Amino acid sequence: MTTHLGPTRILIADDQEDVRSGFRLILGSQPDMSVVGEAADGLTAVDLARALRPDLVLADIRMPGVDGLELTRRLAGPGVPDPIRVLVVTTFDHDSYVRTALHDGACGFLLKRSGPGLLIEGVRAAMAGDILISPQLTVRLLQTLTPSAPTRLTPLTARETEIARLVTQGHTNAEIGTTLSISPGTAKTHIANIQTKLKARNRVGIAAWTWENGLANPTPQN
Repeated sequence: MTTHLGPTRILIADDQEDVRSGFRLILGSQPDMSVVGEAADGLTAVDLARALRPDLVLADIRMPGVDGLELTRRLAGPGVPDPIRVLVVTTFDHDSYVRTALHDGACGFLLKRSGPGLLIEGVRAAMAGDILISPQLTVRLLQTLTPSAPTRLTPLTARETEIARLVTQGHTNAEIGTTLSISPGTAKTHIANIQTKLKARNRVGIAAWTWENGLANPTPQN
């Protein structure tokens, strides 16, 4: 990822001029954010991102030429040597879009109707290494997962499993630290170790693994 010094430099990619203007006003009002470019189609956005090297690209899903999913693959996907953060902000909430975007490296998936507060929070979360998904999408995605029986072959320690469960519940590093009486830095280290063990690209990958292995809820005590 690009090194972050000073205000977060943001490129906005959306084919609707009024949406770009609205995002520019919202983000430009924040002292720690700066809009450095805009694009009305995906191909221009990819070219601009590679030329400007912003800290973050806000990308709509449906754009002329290259859509937001392909843009995400090109800028943040597996195998990209010097990836750029991509935060998807769209009207379309199809589960397949969410899963594809996150699988291909997106650092968040927000709905435009979620409002300016969540947009600002999403940018800050992305820059902090976290992932923010519109709450209504998170609940629905987790409901579609079919948990397996709890596995005995987990590569995680008991403490790491506990932390993975809290990640799945949407807790931040600070909240995990408070819950487990550890520092946020220690929580972050544990999460990095968990990602390595699970070969998970991000916190969403941890959450998916936890659900799919039946570990999202505490094991009942006999």
